Order: sequence, then C-alpha cells, then structure tokens
Amino acid sequence: MSDHDDLIPLEDAVDRTIACRNAFFEDRPKTTAPLDALSGEILAEDVIAEVDQPSSDRATMDGYAFTATDEGPLKIVDERVFPESTPPTLESGQAVAIATGAPLPERADTVCKREDATIEDGHLMRPTLETGTYVYERGSNVTAGERLYEAGERLSALDAILLRDLGRETVETYDPFSVGVLATGTEIHEGRHTDLDSPMLCSLLRSWGHEPTYEGSVPDEGRRVEERIDELAKRHDVVVTTGGTSVGAKDYVLDALDALGEVRFHRVRVRPGKPIALARLPDHDALAVAIPGKPIGAYVIAALVARPLFTGDRPTATLERTTTHDVGLGPEGFTYAIPVTLEGDDATPLGHVESPLAVYEETFDPSVLSSSTRAAAADGFVLTTAPLEAGARVDVIPTSSFE
Repeated sequence: MSDHDDLIPLEDAVDRTIACRNAFFEDRPKTTAPLDALSGEILAEDVIAEVDQPSSDRATMDGYAFTATDEGPLKIVDERVFPESTPPTLESGQAVAIATGAPLPERADTVCKREDATIEDGHLMRPTLETGTYVYERGSNVTAGERLYEAGERLSALDAILLRDLGRETVETYDPFSVGVLATGTEIHEGRHTDLDSPMLCSLLRSWGHEPTYEGSVPDEGRRVEERIDELAKRHDVVVTTGGTSVGAKDYVLDALDALGEVRFHRVRVRPGKPIALARLPDHDALAVAIPGKPIGAYVIAALVARPLFTGDRPTATLERTTTHDVGLGPEGFTYAIPVTLEGDDATPLGHVESPLAVYEETFDPSVLSSSTRAAAADGFVLTTAPLEAGARVDVIPTSSFE
C-alpha cells in the first residue's frame, strides 16, 4: 500500500470539518447580539422574511409616475408623492410627480426621470420607456417566507443592513469557542527552538471570531502529550495543537487523540500541510485540531481545513492573475498550495529561483518551502492539481481572505 493511500482529498476534509462543526453547535450556548456588533458573530437561528420588501412598488428616481400602456400626453395631477405619502389614485391618462423612495400609485408601473421629462401645459409628453423603468418593485428585494440566513452562518457588518430592513434589532448568536493552543516538541519546550506557529494560530483564531489562549508547550513524551490535551479539553471547547502530527518516532499527538476520542481524519491531500487531524473528544464535549509544525505548512492547512470549523466558510479564490513562471509539481493526486506575490496583473511563485525566495528551480518544493519563514511574505496562494505555465491565468486566494 502506498504511503498516500490513506490521505483524503481537500474537499472531503472540509466536508467532514463542517459536518463536525454543525454537530458541535447543536448544544452550544447562545446569546443576543445587537446589530451594531455583528461582525464575526455566528448566527444561532434561521432568519426568515415575514413580509415582502419593499412592501410596495417605489420610485428609484425623482420624476413622474405613470402607467406605461397609457397613451399621452398624460395630465399631471395636482399632487406630489413623497416617501412618507399615501399615493393618490391615478386615472387612465394621468401622471403624478414623485420623489425617490416614494410609493407608486396603484396603477403606476413606470417612472420618467425629472431631467428627461417634457412638460407642456400641465401634461407629460408620453416618454418611450419600458414598463418598470426606475421602479423598485414590491418583493423584488425580499419575498415573505424566504429564508435569508441559516443558523451557523458567520455574519459581517454588511448583514446589519438587511437585518435592520427586516425589522430586526438583535439576532441570536452562538458564543465564540474557547480555544486552547498547545505547542508540542521538546526543542520548543526546552527553549532551543522558537515557537513560530502558536502566535500565528492565535491571531488567526481571533480573526475568525473566537477566543484563543496560548497554553504553553509540552515535550515529546507520549504520556505527557495525552495528559495535557486531556487537561485542556476540560477547559476549552477546542484544543489546537502544533507539531507531532506525522508518523515519526516522537510524533505522539495522533496516539493521544486516538486514546482520548475519535479521530475524524488524519492527513489530507494538500502540500504543504498534509498531516492535519481533526478529532472529537466526547468525554469533555470538545474538539481537537492537530496542526503540523512547519510554520508555512501550518498556516496553509489551518487556513484551508481548520478555518471552516471556526467560520463555516470554504476556501475560495477571489482574484485572477497571470503566472510569471512555469512551476512543475510532485506526485499526482495532491492539491498544491503555491504561495505567490502579486504585482499588477502578475502572480510570481514565491519560492521559484527567480523570486525573492529561491527554494526550487523547476518543481515546487513544499517540504523546504513549508519551513521557510520568508514565504510569509506571500500575497496569496494558488491551489492547483496541475503544473503552472508561464502566461496562464490562475485563480488566487489572497491571504487577507483567510482571516
């Protein structure tokens, strides 16, 4: 059997992570959040529209409202409709002056902008406009009974606009996770190597809306690793460990998670960062995420696989750029996360010999790059299963979207 046969695809890992997240939320404490404090909050209720929005057809421009099928000229009634007004009844062949945001009279279905209107002797010369021009139609924004949000969604400040328009002043949200971050490794515990991963992970977790606490380190001793994880699971909702996730002689984290609970997966077809694990620790109603120890690999796999546990979001590319160099790949069957720097329309593979970080000449080297702190200068990552060709367009996930 190949060393890679037990690895699962990235999409499968994300699916399992989100399923674990959904199950974990079933008994989570809830709180009430005001709309001015939504950013990063996780919704604990479905939000369903009770009425149509807008509740009536409304003008989107100052001008004149009329019925598009009426023949002109159209007599302008001696009234003006404002947003707070009750609109008059329009007869056939009539038009009415109307302000932006005002409700249209029942028969009216079109608005002519004031600057486009031709008025002669109290009549609007019949403009040639399609039905619905400059009209915000009833229910076109929100339909009564429509589910607009589902429990578990992560909210942003932008959501306050729609929620307020629905008449909401508050929403039910889940309490953020308490997260204990534990570094493993004798070299870190004894102060011979700097712990590069824990501050980065704490910062990520905080940006994802949760409450991390750095819980120090533990040496590579199987019993002590298990005891520390067990202790932290009593005090935190999630335990995040760094290091000790591979299959080396001193990699004890997976043994500890097996002893304490159920490992949902271990090792994902992503390079760098493949030896990640997710486990349920039922005795403490907690979860554990085991992150590999190399700093860039830790960042990549945390952003791609651990982040969905905390935010519910899947990693998505939002930029398209042109690759500056050919980049070959290693074994097939993996998703490769290639760091790039961005300048104008160009994406330069950071790590390529002609980039500021010369790690590889032709073939992407995730092992060395995973340990290179200079790769932290990347502006984004290209996720690919095929080699990159210079001049080709690629999709880029900017690093800012991981936070």
